[in-house]
Amino acid sequence: GGGGSIFEQFFGGGGGDDDGPSQGENLRYDLEITLEEAVTGTEKELSFSKPMRCEPCSGGGAEKGSKTVPCQTCGGRGQVTRNAGIIMMRQTCPRCSGAGRVIERPCRTCSGEGRVNQKTSVRIRIPAGVDTGVRLRSSGNGAAGVRGAPNGDLHVMIHVQEHEIFGRNGRDLTCEVPIRFVQAALGGEIDIPTLTGKARIAIPSGTQSGSTFRLKTRGVKDLQGGSQGDLLVTVRAEIPQRLNAAQRAKLEEFAALCDENVNPQSKGFFEKARAFFK
Repeated sequence: GGGGSIFEQFFGGGGGDDDGPSQGENLRYDLEITLEEAVTGTEKELSFSKPMRCEPCSGGGAEKGSKTVPCQTCGGRGQVTRNAGIIMMRQTCPRCSGAGRVIERPCRTCSGEGRVNQKTSVRIRIPAGVDTGVRLRSSGNGAAGVRGAPNGDLHVMIHVQEHEIFGRNGRDLTCEVPIRFVQAALGGEIDIPTLTGKARIAIPSGTQSGSTFRLKTRGVKDLQGGSQGDLLVTVRAEIPQRLNAAQRAKLEEFAALCDENVNPQSKGFFEKARAFFK
């Protein structure tokens, strides 16, 4: 993750067939991005090492002037037969990889494979709306094939970092905002952060802690082309702490003015619980 690469042969690689050298392996790269990058989309330069075409032999695997000769292991057939009990099994010749011919003088740089490990970089586009677990395929940017066979693909696995303010639930973003308990009681307007700038929402008087407000289309774009998600803002009423004498006196004065109708939820609960107090 992060700046370095963690890549490995993916899904067993491309694999070969009986007609020639093996296709290059598919490679995996784990890429960590921020939530902002996941929501808006971005481009990334990926740097890593992989098998690439050998330049001295142009990927053919042979020294200059060398020719190919029939493979002695399979007699030029590209397949060998072996006994497995009473069953005769035919399989691709391990020496010539099914080509039926081998290089007379292999390239000294790549030992006849036609590819060598080299550092490279690939620029990929991250579409808006990706989430952790999304796999992006970069065609032909995997390992080079053996002796000129086609390249494999590069599979980029997305990992989105946790954000210090926002959470994510599919296309919706979530955010918890503390408000003063006086604001919750009297109502008012509050400024809240979004990934596209500041927004203002109205808090009705008597708002309960845990109430959620929905800001349309302030969430995440849908990868499949559906509607954009929303931002769900949950407010938490903060109870005052460390009151001084004057503040405490005012609260006690306010409490004396309140009857049970000011807190109907408490009134209803204790009416139901009265039997348990007897």
